[in-house]
Parts: sequence; C-alpha cells; structure tokens
Amino acid sequence: MKLPDKLPRIKYNSPVIITFALISLGALLLSWATGGKSNALLFSVYRSPMRDVLTYPRFFFHVMGHADLSHYMNNFMIILLVGPMLEEKYGSRLMIAMIAITAFVTGLVFFIFFPHSALLGASGVVFMMILLSSFANAGKSEIPLTLILVTVLYLGTEIYDGLFSPDNVSQLAHLIGGACGGIFGWLVANGTVGKR
Repeated sequence: MKLPDKLPRIKYNSPVIITFALISLGALLLSWATGGKSNALLFSVYRSPMRDVLTYPRFFFHVMGHADLSHYMNNFMIILLVGPMLEEKYGSRLMIAMIAITAFVTGLVFFIFFPHSALLGASGVVFMMILLSSFANAGKSEIPLTLILVTVLYLGTEIYDGLFSPDNVSQLAHLIGGACGGIFGWLVANGTVGKR
C-alpha cells in the first residue's frame, strides 16, 4: 500500500469557536493551578462593587470559566459540534458578537437578580447555538419546524427542570441563551442583521 505523496494538513477551520474552546481550556487549567481562585477573580459573574474594575470584564469572561473538566466537556462538545457550522454560515465577526451579547445578557441578569449566586460556564452560549442552528435554513417570514421542536424539547425541559429539580445547573442561563439564539436567528433570517 502506497502512502500519499502529500499528507493532508490540519486546518484551523473555525477560528472563533476553536479559540473560544482553547481559551476556556486555559481558564480551566488556571483554575486548577490556583485552587479555583482565578474562577472567583475573573471567570465568574456575581454581585460585586461597581468600583471593582474586574466587575465589568466578568460580564463577558464568565463563559470561559468552568467548575471542572466534566462541566467544560459538556459545554464544549456541543459548541465544537455546532459552532463551526454556525461560524461558517454567519461569519466570524457575527459569531463573536453573538457569543459576547449572550455572555453579557446572562451575566447582567445574574448580577442584578441573583446577588447571592455566582454564574460560570458556557451553557448559555450552548443554548444560544442550539436555537440559532434551528434557523440554519430559514427564509424571510418563516418559522422553521426545527425551531419549534428544539424550543419544545430543549427549553421545555429547562423550564421543567427549573421548576421541579433543585440542582446546580442554571436553567435560567440556558433559557436566556436560547432566547438570544432565537432572536439572533430571527434577525438574520429576516435580513435585519447581515450574515457576514
């Protein structure tokens, strides 16, 4: 059996998604090295004084922090599966904007309404991408059936879990992320926001 003359090269095919995954992995390793102090300092959003200069970046950085490897893997398996397709469809700039807006909105809601809780992790971004992916083939003035099914299955489960199962997973962040994804998808499908 003859080997090919030229081996295929590895392509950095989804720069925003891959960079997000690598930065978040770095944040996880830093958290391990500091015994969780870096998560508390940089990668969690919680009620802190407005004069604390780190309060503001935390509104965005909390999506990079994760409690442990399992938390990281649960989020980034979905992000790495769905994200590259979304980045190819919507473009890198718009993908960065959607991730940043979702991070900011979820962070701000927790900062204002949950003064005794901390939020970290990319699960809001995961749900944004799940809802956004259901708009992949939508046209103007159309509601894709996949959007309805995803909304019922994923968000319905989150609403149920939020009401009836007291766990450490933030169903509200999932719902906010899903709402952001639905809004972004609708705006792009209707031409309000450019695709590239």
